[in-house]
Amino acid sequence: MGKNKEVIRLERESVIPVMKPKLIMTLANLIEHNSDRAEFLKLCKRIEYTIRAWYLLQFEDLMQLYSLFDPVHGAQKLEQQRLSSDEIEVLEQNFLSYLFQVMEKSNFKITSDEEIEIALSGQYLLNLPITVDESKLDKVLLKKYFATHPQANLPDFVDKYVIFRRGIGIDRTTDFFFMEKVDVLIGRFWAYLLRLTRLEKIFCRRPSRRPMEDRKKNDEISPDADLDDLSVERVRLENMELSARNLLGKVTIQEPTFDRIIVVYRRASAKSNSERGIYVKHFKNIPMADLEIVLPEKKNPGLTPMDWVKFLVSAIVGLVAVVGSIEMPKADFWVIFAVLSTVIGYCAKTYFTFQQNMATYQNLITQSMYDKQLDSGRGTLLHLCDDVIQQEVKEVIISFFILMEQGKATLEDLDLRCEELIKEEFGENCNFEVDDAVHKLEKLGIVSRDSVGRYYCVGLKRANEIVGPTTEELVFKARQGVNP
Repeated sequence: MGKNKEVIRLERESVIPVMKPKLIMTLANLIEHNSDRAEFLKLCKRIEYTIRAWYLLQFEDLMQLYSLFDPVHGAQKLEQQRLSSDEIEVLEQNFLSYLFQVMEKSNFKITSDEEIEIALSGQYLLNLPITVDESKLDKVLLKKYFATHPQANLPDFVDKYVIFRRGIGIDRTTDFFFMEKVDVLIGRFWAYLLRLTRLEKIFCRRPSRRPMEDRKKNDEISPDADLDDLSVERVRLENMELSARNLLGKVTIQEPTFDRIIVVYRRASAKSNSERGIYVKHFKNIPMADLEIVLPEKKNPGLTPMDWVKFLVSAIVGLVAVVGSIEMPKADFWVIFAVLSTVIGYCAKTYFTFQQNMATYQNLITQSMYDKQLDSGRGTLLHLCDDVIQQEVKEVIISFFILMEQGKATLEDLDLRCEELIKEEFGENCNFEVDDAVHKLEKLGIVSRDSVGRYYCVGLKRANEIVGPTTEELVFKARQGVNP
């Protein structure tokens, strides 16, 4: 049973987590008449084909630009173009603009400093201080982009790499965690000895400011909390009561995850040639506390300078205390034993913890390469482009369905009704983006506003007439004509 309950609150996502076929069929089954159901299914197809066509040119531009900055073959294509340095820089910035627009449309958000601090304030499976070798990363490309596209609450490292995140999940790991439990026990025993010998002030550093997580930590979720916030809990060994049963049996730890993470960066240029490749890497289900595994150009972890300082200080203090005790007329054996136990226990704790964490780190890095990394480069961009279309189609279909079934509505009412529908029919919560959906419905010509600003839609048959047959439908009919 946990000693403390850690709850992290994050902004609710705008992603509709329901698969498009399931969404369409569920909504169609809510329509009473078969003829209307058929018209609705036809309209859904036409909406998807039309939205896909709208984005086709933009996505083609994105892919063409990326072909010039693909880390594998981009250098050869750039050389063939014979562009000047200034022209290449313009194309780089154009590519980033397209990429970041697609990210936004796909509901990815740049991780803020606060989210990074919250994520890294805890430990899950990775317990080593992982840092980025900044000398291996370019600091010009992204800095120039954000100078012309300023945004609020950007993290400090945004000039070197950008971490996009989308979706929140839960990762649970059940195991014996023998070494981790031993580490916790040694840590608690070490803390007890420090208090006993009054050496606590030497070894324990006080944080200079209150950790960011403290502001997000609560024993209970407040009923007055913002309804748009998503609350997820951390369950860690450090906060558990390690009873005899817990020590010898399996326990389950839990950590919130970022469902999808995309990292964008460029490597630093060597003196001999200019590095133009832009890396785009896509990961899934990354535990927040282990966010370091997605960082680019990581340094090999080692003992921190503070660990070495503690080693030296503990050895010096222990030696002085033992020598002082021996020189006393009546040497107290238990005092000497306590001091030596403290020093040896601390050194053993640091060494064995580091060895265990190194093994875990290597396993996590291997796992991130084979299990957690979804794709990179062109594959990631193609996935993003399809993701944008899927999300946009779902938003437009839900908005039209609500107007069709429930009549006129203001923008605020429509937003609320869409979120309620997703909750009632699919059991999912999301922050529905109604503005963009209504704009597309107006662009399609099947939704309008009345004199008081309320939105209303045309009938299903009329909507199909306005949108008209798509190229895909015409091709399908042509194939049927050739091959009856």
